Amino acid sequence: MDIRAVIFDLDGTLIDSMGIWRDVDMEYLEKRGIEPTPDLFADVPEGNSFSEYAHYVKNRFNLPDSIETICAEWTTMVKDHYEHHIGLRPGVLELLKYLISKNILMAVGTSNSMELTKAVLKNNQVYDYFKIIISGDTHLRGKPFPDIFCEAAKELGFSPSEVIVIEDTLVGVMSAKAAGMKVIAIKDPDSIKDWQKIKHEADDVVNNFTEILLYLQGSKR
Repeated sequence: MDIRAVIFDLDGTLIDSMGIWRDVDMEYLEKRGIEPTPDLFADVPEGNSFSEYAHYVKNRFNLPDSIETICAEWTTMVKDHYEHHIGLRPGVLELLKYLISKNILMAVGTSNSMELTKAVLKNNQVYDYFKIIISGDTHLRGKPFPDIFCEAAKELGFSPSEVIVIEDTLVGVMSAKAAGMKVIAIKDPDSIKDWQKIKHEADDVVNNFTEILLYLQGSKR
């Protein structure tokens, strides 16, 4: 395949961390006497970066905390997990080694913060595999806007047609497609509710990273 670069989402894609964030959201609100509801994420507006989600929570629950304070508290609540406990999804390391062997550049395009992204990649000893990290605590609009992936491709020095994105969520897939990139969606339990829509939007879908490796090698799955 004529692919020059691969951009990976982080949470739910490279690492299995979505459950931790659900716990953080509930604990954060409960500490403020707010009972989390099942529809907590139902009306999150477009753009779900780290800072944008903080804006959403602040406005929805009329919190006095500043955006910076909210982001800092969330980071403190999960930092130990990212520094010591969260591992890579099965098959990730094998895929990264394959891409390195083929001189295919790699980047991370995530809605998470730079601090937590670096922490978990370094803990799993794969930080140096990635040439670029574009995080969600910048001025860029979050997914499903294309900004994060466009910026990653730009910094890598490639056009969208030369890049494949690996994602696990519907908004992530939509972001990659809006950037003009080919996207492979990997199944994650937190995205099952959107799986039919993901299958419709993505260029291909897989169950695991072994299937992605076979896909990029041009083998049948």
